[in-house]
Amino acid sequence: MKVLLIEDEIKLAAYIRDGLASEGCVVDVAHDGVDGLHLALEGSHEVIVLDRMLPGIDGMSLLAALRSRRRTPVLMLTAHGRVEDRVSGLQAGADDYLVKPFALSELVARLQALVRRSQVGTPAGAEPMRLHLADLEVDLMRRRAMRAGRRLELTAKEFVLLVLFMRRAGQVLSRTELAQQVWDMHFDSDTNVVEVAIRRLRTKLDVPFPTPLLHTVRGMGYVLEERSP
Repeated sequence: MKVLLIEDEIKLAAYIRDGLASEGCVVDVAHDGVDGLHLALEGSHEVIVLDRMLPGIDGMSLLAALRSRRRTPVLMLTAHGRVEDRVSGLQAGADDYLVKPFALSELVARLQALVRRSQVGTPAGAEPMRLHLADLEVDLMRRRAMRAGRRLELTAKEFVLLVLFMRRAGQVLSRTELAQQVWDMHFDSDTNVVEVAIRRLRTKLDVPFPTPLLHTVRGMGYVLEERSP
C-alpha cells in the first residue's frame, strides 16, 4: 500500500510510519493540515490516515476539502472516543475511525480492508490497480509485474521499489529518498543497499529487453521513464 499519514505528533507519526513500512507499505508523512491537504490532493495514495486535531487545517476541514475532489479512503485517528465524535467524522466523509491509543496490527488490518473495499467498482479518485509505462505493466492487486508479456520474477522489496518508480515515473528519485521510502532507513554513505537493489532490478527489468526504462541520472539518482532511441 501507498499510505499518506497526516499526524502532528512527531513520535506517534514515526511509530506508525515505521510499523507500516515493516509491513511493506510506502508511507508519506505530513505533520500539519496544510501539507497534508496538498499531498492528499496531489499524490496517488491508496489510503490516508488522518488525525482529527491538526495545526494549520484541522482534520475535519481537511476531510471536507478532500471529499470535494477525491474519494481516497480515509481512516481518521482521534483521542476522543465519544460516539458523537465518531459519528461526525463518518458523516463528514471518513471511511473508518480509530481511537488512540490503538494496536498497530489493528491499524494495518483496517487499512488493508479499506483498500480492498475501495477496489470494488473503482470509485472516483481511487488509484488504478494497474500501472503502465511503455511495455511495462504492474498489477497492484496481484502484486505482479509484466514486461512485453513476460512476467518479472521480483522479490518483495524489488516489487515495492518498482511500484515507487512507477508511481513517480519521470521523476528523479535520490538514493536518500529510495532508502527512506523502501527500506525506512536514513541514508548512510557506507551502505550500498540502494545500488545493489537497483542493479538487481535492472537485471530483471531491462537486461532481457532491447529498450531500458530505469536510468541513472549522475549525481542525482534514478528515474524510470521511456526515452527515445
